[in-house]
Amino acid sequence: MRAMVLQSPNQPLELRDMPDPQPGPGQIRLRIEACAVCRTDLHLVDGELPNPALPIIPGHEIVGRVDCLGDGVHGLAPGQRVGVAWLGHACGHCPYCRGGFENLCDAPLFTGYTRNGGFATHALADADFTFPLDAFPDAVAAAPLMCAGLIGWRSLRMAGEGARLGIYGFGAAAHILVQVCRWQGRAVYAFTRPGDAVAQQRALELGASWAGGSDERAPEELDAAIIFAPVGSLVPTALPAVRKGGRVVCGGIHMSDIPRFAYDLLWEERQVLSVANLTRKDGRDFLELARQIGIRTDTTAYPLEEANAALDDLRAGRFQGAAVLVP
Repeated sequence: MRAMVLQSPNQPLELRDMPDPQPGPGQIRLRIEACAVCRTDLHLVDGELPNPALPIIPGHEIVGRVDCLGDGVHGLAPGQRVGVAWLGHACGHCPYCRGGFENLCDAPLFTGYTRNGGFATHALADADFTFPLDAFPDAVAAAPLMCAGLIGWRSLRMAGEGARLGIYGFGAAAHILVQVCRWQGRAVYAFTRPGDAVAQQRALELGASWAGGSDERAPEELDAAIIFAPVGSLVPTALPAVRKGGRVVCGGIHMSDIPRFAYDLLWEERQVLSVANLTRKDGRDFLELARQIGIRTDTTAYPLEEANAALDDLRAGRFQGAAVLVP
């Protein structure tokens, strides 16, 4: 196999030839068709996530074909298309797993962070943590669904049932989520980097009711807001935009520090919540909904060997939607 490997933070990924991985009991090996590049991968490479299992192959938005089955794997067949997401393993017996919150497992494994991921031609995965993608004919288009879509969906569920939703940061997750909200009959107010007319226009094309800079106020009071941009100062920006009892959901795994803000912004039972990982039920529910809706993803494809260029372009905001590596 070939893989792009992170040896140490703040260093470019290195292209390596490696032995083909062999699946253990309960595992499968995938021949990777596509792997989207997530901002979490960027945080990993930039040294902003603690204790990665270095050296590591990043990538956790994987779409591929089953290549080899380990002992005890049932219900999957060679050649079948499946997806692999960020949560690659949960213990199944801690209080969180037993309570239906495997996303908070005490002993998890994370794809592309604590186990090798999808910036490669092949990868291993726990069979029980894969998602059948038979209904998705385009691997490149499906790849962003495996994190941008799934985390966006969990963030939306935590935001509640309100009719007016603000989204701060219009990238890979937001461009998927606005399609879900439009299908549900909600109004979306998209907040971008100030002056980013391209992102604002794309938000409107996808069905947002309004789009403007994060330094602007929406024309209506919001029921909830989701922050996808990793910018802590957006929390005190979003709080006064939501109604009494409204929620501000932080959808990223990493965010810069939240600055001090007046208690008045939080008062009247406003809430600030974070989203951590996802459950397999989140994945099943969202992928069925994405199939029904016919979610379209904006993608920019890169050869596997150009993973560093894709990360640089993501860091600089040079494309709309998601970058996808194609071996």
